[in-house]
Amino acid sequence: MTDHTMTSNPESIPHTIWSADDLRRAEKEAADALGLTLYELMQRAGEAAFNVARGYHSATTHWLILCGHGNNGGDGYVVARLAQAAGIQVTLLAQESEKPLPEEATEARTAWLNAGGVIHAHDITWPDGVDLIVDALLGTGLTHAPRAPIAALIVHANAHPAPVVSLDIPSGLLAQTGATPGAVIHAARTVTFIALKPGLLTGKARDVTGALHHHALGLDAWLNAQTTQFQRVDASQLAQWLPPRRPTSHKGSHGKLVIIGGDHGTAGAIRMAGEAALRAGAGLVRVLTRVENISPIVTARPELMVHELTAQSLDDGLEWADVVVIGPGLGQQPWGKQALRKVENVRKPMLWDADALNLLAINPDKRHNRVLTPHPGEAARLLNCSVAEIESDRLLSAQRLVKRYGGVAVLKGAGTVVADNEHGIAIVDAGNAGMASGGMGDVLSGIIGALLGQHLSPYDAACAGCVAHGAAADVLAAQSGTRGMLATDLFSTLRRVVNPDVIDVNHDKSSDSLTQ
Repeated sequence: MTDHTMTSNPESIPHTIWSADDLRRAEKEAADALGLTLYELMQRAGEAAFNVARGYHSATTHWLILCGHGNNGGDGYVVARLAQAAGIQVTLLAQESEKPLPEEATEARTAWLNAGGVIHAHDITWPDGVDLIVDALLGTGLTHAPRAPIAALIVHANAHPAPVVSLDIPSGLLAQTGATPGAVIHAARTVTFIALKPGLLTGKARDVTGALHHHALGLDAWLNAQTTQFQRVDASQLAQWLPPRRPTSHKGSHGKLVIIGGDHGTAGAIRMAGEAALRAGAGLVRVLTRVENISPIVTARPELMVHELTAQSLDDGLEWADVVVIGPGLGQQPWGKQALRKVENVRKPMLWDADALNLLAINPDKRHNRVLTPHPGEAARLLNCSVAEIESDRLLSAQRLVKRYGGVAVLKGAGTVVADNEHGIAIVDAGNAGMASGGMGDVLSGIIGALLGQHLSPYDAACAGCVAHGAAADVLAAQSGTRGMLATDLFSTLRRVVNPDVIDVNHDKSSDSLTQ
């Protein structure tokens, strides 16, 4: 299986995402507008999938094609016919049902039979020599765990040594949420049609989609004229958020940030947040923390201004700062609670993380100048539900956070979700499994805080900050792998990531030598 935790999606895939329900309605509307039939779209989908499968698995000679009883299965029949015509041995297994096939799938099935194709029952013994499996079992309409006999076919396919190419979405992955309530195909490649669906980018998607390919089936112009509630954000967009600085700018031009936290034993959290803010371009960073943390933090990073957190220093810091970050290492004792009570009424842009979120869950309030950055456990406490409920629908959970607490919600995880009332939802297509280590959230808090100080709106700062955070980790993963990545390792790559205008001189020299 392709290691999607280290392999980024290509920039050629769209930045717009359609909800599964909206896309089913839009498909017919788009086809009608362009004078196409749904069967013509099915033929285009099958051809697109065949070309990907053939192009990336050209040495394969025996394909096993698993067809469900719906239009996804219809796509599979088209692939089967094209593969057989290309001289590939095809074994096609189909799920039968008392319900009639959809009209388009029936046409595709008939075309396969007319081409001399054979349809086998789903429970036959799989033949020897199969070297590619095409998954056309379940499409984007699935809303529950796969049932028998589909579930058994999925388990069998995952146990087989041949790679799997999934059509539109891996069977068992929910298109709207990215949840996997039951058996799910682990694909080497997924060829998705018309538009991206949210479930391909968040939840459990990265575990099962493999390399993601997209084909609009000729509907590009129509799709580009529409607006959607969801968007994909990635490193290719950093230059839009982070333009070159004016030559005459000074440290006061790029934000004065105060970071509050670091109770006994958690100096590392506040230090990482502070240094991340500096590396992300904050002009000035003041840290308010426990007195015993001052010396080690200043020794490690002398560019930080570090003070003991007292009532007076907090008043002074809040008056001085353009942006407030609170939470890293804050704790839930009276020391942290008192600071949060004073901060909560500040009207400046704020970011709340870690224990600030845990304290907020105890005393909820709604504010629109605040970015919240919970991981699923913190989100569960904020919404008084289970982590499983959060992860079962990450998009809905982010929307619920915004509705209850206001501002911008950043639900962290694989396929981080950013939401607010004005812009809708963004899914962050950056980052990797190496980020599953302590301190990564503190670094993210510092990055987003720094970008708030550089005059990005809270929503844009959250999107750009999450992308920069993930992109810095992706550079590290490409260099050394994911295991053993530390939060502080990101400082070595973050600076380059937040300067997208910088030209890589060494890369350009190598490119020039190739053209001479």
